Amino acid sequence: MAILDNLEPKAVFHFFEELCSIPHGTFDTKRISDYCVRFAKDRGLEVIQDEANNVIIRKSGTEGYEDSDPVIIQGHLDMVCDKTEDSDHDFKKDGLDLYTEDGFVKARNTTLGGDDGIAVAMALALLDSRDIPHPPLEALFTTDEETGMGGAMAADLTLLKGTKLINIDSEEEGYLTCGCAGGVTCRTSFALESRPDKGLSVKLRISGLKGGHSGAEIHMQRGNALKLMGQLLHRLDRDKGLRLVSLEGGSKENVIAMDCTAVLLAPEGSLEDIKKEAMALKETWDVEFMGDEPGLKVTVEENGEQQLSAATPERTSQVIDYLYLMPNGPQAYSRGLAGLVETSLNPGVASAEGGLLTVHTLVRSSVDSQKQALADRLRTLAALCGAAFTTDSDYPGWMYREHSPLRDIMVDTYRERYGEDPRVITIHAGLECGLFLGKRPDLDCVSFGPDIPDVHSVRERLDIASTERCYDYLKAVLAKCR
Repeated sequence: MAILDNLEPKAVFHFFEELCSIPHGTFDTKRISDYCVRFAKDRGLEVIQDEANNVIIRKSGTEGYEDSDPVIIQGHLDMVCDKTEDSDHDFKKDGLDLYTEDGFVKARNTTLGGDDGIAVAMALALLDSRDIPHPPLEALFTTDEETGMGGAMAADLTLLKGTKLINIDSEEEGYLTCGCAGGVTCRTSFALESRPDKGLSVKLRISGLKGGHSGAEIHMQRGNALKLMGQLLHRLDRDKGLRLVSLEGGSKENVIAMDCTAVLLAPEGSLEDIKKEAMALKETWDVEFMGDEPGLKVTVEENGEQQLSAATPERTSQVIDYLYLMPNGPQAYSRGLAGLVETSLNPGVASAEGGLLTVHTLVRSSVDSQKQALADRLRTLAALCGAAFTTDSDYPGWMYREHSPLRDIMVDTYRERYGEDPRVITIHAGLECGLFLGKRPDLDCVSFGPDIPDVHSVRERLDIASTERCYDYLKAVLAKCR
């Protein structure tokens, strides 16, 4: 028996569980894309699959809706892959280990991929249905949204006949999202210029931070392990003569880094001072976070005297200066919408390959000029620290529109069902609608979705009752699109 068989709506949770059985991390979407193609062909539905593994599936309108304008149901196929430190889960081979608890669907020791598997599951349930009134449907499933929105960039939107697009990639019920920030990925790369040398091998590790979505939760000022490591190394390098062997941290550019590990060559006899400084700084952070990061750990591990390939002292200092000085988190708030972050950045990943240490940072802003200005600040800092700098995956924001027939339908439907208005908002996180509108300005887009707390983290969970309500709401919206 499947784990989710007893949940309602049955069709939605059936397809969600099938999707969760297929590995589908970002850049690993061929298998789940092929699954969607097989689904369509088995039901005699028109299907298109492109080279980026994006999928479009078409279904005719039901009786009375045959001549209605098509409605596009859109979500992305990939998920953020993260797991607990003790998990042996292999995201390349293993399906997710699902279970239910306290009214939520969860995945054991990993992210769940409710972002955005629930969108695909709802669309498949509609496409599979025989008794749900709806206009002609065009399901658009994109790939690689979580890192750069590559699928949306590659998608040929001229293949779509509809203009009303319902994006199911929001994580809080009762909200209709009608605008979002744009973004650009910045990469700062240091040639480590490593050379063999002897010294005390010391491993520093910062772990146990909450992490979270770098758009939706950036305003919470959660600890970023890359920034904390920069602060710790800066304190130690003032008089310890350290040399950097390696630095690794974070998991995704759009996830607030939860851990970071640095391996150093340190002078003989410096271990106790390093431990003392690290523990003192950890106590300072505990005070500053005021209980918001209860799992924060700082560990210092000594591995004896070794000969290791380490960066020069000059390059070590440049890397440390960059980590210490790089901006992080909210940089400006909206002047038009109180409390909304307008511009931010998240140093999400530090990785080493081929003698290069690269810090990957996602810059977001609802104002394109501010997005570019912040990227230029990083470019200037990189140059001052002797690093190379590149950008990619630049995508536009989605500006709120005064006139939106789809939004009107969705607001009216919500009011009729719940006796109150939904909250119509714009958000700081990025959504594919911005890219779609750049290609098809005639599109009328609204995003919504069920409650999915703590997306992009191992605490991610999908609210079962909220999922049922949102699916019923979606069906009611479609019934009005005659």
